Amino acid sequence: MRFVYDHSGKADNQMTPDRYSIPKRANAWFGWCLYDWANSAFATVILAAVLPVYFVHLVPEGGAYVLWSPNPVPASVLWGYGVSLSMLLVAGAAPILGALGDRGGKHHYWLSLFAFLGAACTASMFWAHQGRYWLAIGLFIAANFAFAAANIYYNALLPVLARNEQEMDRLSARGFALGYVGGGTALFVVIMFISFPGLFGLGGADVATRAGFVFTGLWWLLFTIPAIWLLQGVRAPKREQTFPSGLRGYGRILREVTAHPDLLRFLIAFLLYNDGIQAIIALSAVFAKDVLNLPRESVIGCFLMVQFMAMPGALVCGWMSGKYGSKRVILLTLALFMGATGFAATITTSWQFWMLGFVVALILGGSQAASRSLYASLVPAGRNAEFFGFYAISAKFASILGPFLFALLADLTGSPRLSILILIAFFACGALVLATVNPERGRLSAGHPR
Repeated sequence: MRFVYDHSGKADNQMTPDRYSIPKRANAWFGWCLYDWANSAFATVILAAVLPVYFVHLVPEGGAYVLWSPNPVPASVLWGYGVSLSMLLVAGAAPILGALGDRGGKHHYWLSLFAFLGAACTASMFWAHQGRYWLAIGLFIAANFAFAAANIYYNALLPVLARNEQEMDRLSARGFALGYVGGGTALFVVIMFISFPGLFGLGGADVATRAGFVFTGLWWLLFTIPAIWLLQGVRAPKREQTFPSGLRGYGRILREVTAHPDLLRFLIAFLLYNDGIQAIIALSAVFAKDVLNLPRESVIGCFLMVQFMAMPGALVCGWMSGKYGSKRVILLTLALFMGATGFAATITTSWQFWMLGFVVALILGGSQAASRSLYASLVPAGRNAEFFGFYAISAKFASILGPFLFALLADLTGSPRLSILILIAFFACGALVLATVNPERGRLSAGHPR
């Protein structure tokens, strides 16, 4: 595919799949990376570190009663079910969301809409105080849906901004690297709120934690505004298409995906190994607090370390992807994930949890950046948002199964340690399917140049 940059910033009403109007390439790249800085506050504070630990505090010590179980379920199980439900909603809506972006070519419009919605839901978590765990999980589901929906349009801009596979690897890695620093910085501020509430005029750790949710929503909102401004001149080609609906929409897109065998194999592999990655992100804080009984300060501090260590990890993996190929880098990170998961089932102390976090930090961002750039190189020309919508389906269906199986096995066996071992199977099966993908053949099938 050929990319043309229009430095005037004027929209081209006659755009084709070979013509993209981009105001200034460097500014557009920075704007794209800046959104990762913006939304990573949600990923660290809400998805990974603070809300999961706070949620354990909200749920009664004896557990919460749910409709499908005669016995109360612990906080870690209820959280796992909540994560799965939010991902199910995104997976169901992804084909429609992707088609909306491709029909108008204005990905930045839909990106801003869902980012603002997610930021509002995040700030509203201030009202989820003691005993209001159903409000907390309801707002989390809504915010996580908006977060994932916005990422469909954000990811779809990657093949528009990058001219070849090497640039995709580099830009994807830069986005993740800046995101980890942004998320880590936001998490550090929230930790300061919680650790020194009096310094900020906050009445205790509980109020400080909820004030941290407001801060996170504002961070996401305020940094999204300049990111969208820098991206507003980016135009993917408009595409006239039948609007997908329900199962027919899934079926149509799936038939088109099967016309590209390497793309299909990658999606299957991603569905499997991303299951394990998303489960680790969503459940590790709850596991540390509810199972290992680690102090809240230790758990949140570990996640802060992960954020800043993940930045060099993402950059190194980006360099390795450019030199050795994204596929090889992903396979290496999956092998390390399997080892880390096995170790996680045996840990009992805080220093072991920190050592595990250090290893995961080095490979987490790299695996995600390499996956995103490899997929972007396999997407058919001019179908970015729609196919990244399908990418979101794969990611979110994966995110459903991992946390759900963890919660279900922990519920049935009473052993979260045993349940965590199921993640090794996801990494191993994903690696086996990924080994069959031929990236060069896939790029030619998608219509990209050598």
